[in-house]
Amino acid sequence: MRITPPVVDYRELRPQNITSEKFRHLLLLVWWPLFGILFSLTEKGLFADHYTPIYSPFDDIIPFNELFVIPYMFWFAYLVLMHLYTGFYDIDGFRRFMWFIIITYTTTIVIYWIFPNCQHLRPAVFERDNVLTRFMAAFYAYDTNTNVCPSIHVHGAVAVWAAGWNSPRLRSVWWKVGFTVTTVLISLSTVFLKQHSVIDVIAALPLCLIAYLICYRKQELGFRVKKRSRA
Repeated sequence: MRITPPVVDYRELRPQNITSEKFRHLLLLVWWPLFGILFSLTEKGLFADHYTPIYSPFDDIIPFNELFVIPYMFWFAYLVLMHLYTGFYDIDGFRRFMWFIIITYTTTIVIYWIFPNCQHLRPAVFERDNVLTRFMAAFYAYDTNTNVCPSIHVHGAVAVWAAGWNSPRLRSVWWKVGFTVTTVLISLSTVFLKQHSVIDVIAALPLCLIAYLICYRKQELGFRVKKRSRA
C-alpha cells in the first residue's frame, strides 16, 4: 500500500515562522484553550442564576442504554483524529473544519449565556450493574447536567462528518458511510445515555447547517449568484 506523504513538513516549524503562509493555519488551534476557559466558567454558573429544564415527551420513550458509552466517548477521538488528519494531509480542510467548530461552539456558548438550561433525565438508579454503568455513574458525578441545548456533542460530530465528506482524499463511499454512521451513533448516544434531550439534538442541527454553508458552500454559492447575474 502506498503511503501518501504529509502536505506540510512540521519539522520545519519554528516559533518565528508560525505566522507564515505554511503554518499560520495552526493559529486556529489557539481557539481551543480559549473555549476551554469560557466553557469552564459557563459550567461553574458564572453567567447564570437560573436554569430552564429542557424536556420532550420523546425523552421518556427512549430507554437508557449503557452500550452507547462507546460511541459517546469515541467522540473525543473522532475530533482529535480529524484534527490530525486534516492538519497533515488537507490544510484547506483543516481550516474549514476549525472554522465550523469555532462558529458552532462559540455560538453555543453565547446561547448558554443568554438562555441557561439544564436537563433532569439521568436515571437515579441503573437497572444493570456493569463496567459501563459504573463508568456513567462516575461520569455523571464529573459532568454537570447544565448547558445542554444545543448539544456540543452533535456539533463536534457533524463537524468531523463535514470535514470527512469534503476531503479530496476521503471520497470513497466506504469513508462516507463510515463518517455518516459514526456521526449518527454519536448523536444518538447523547439521548440514550440521558446526557441530552431530543430537543438538544434537534436544536444543534440548524446551527450545523449554517456553519456548513459558510465553511463548505460559501464560494460555490457566490459563484452561482455571479453566474445568474451575468445571465
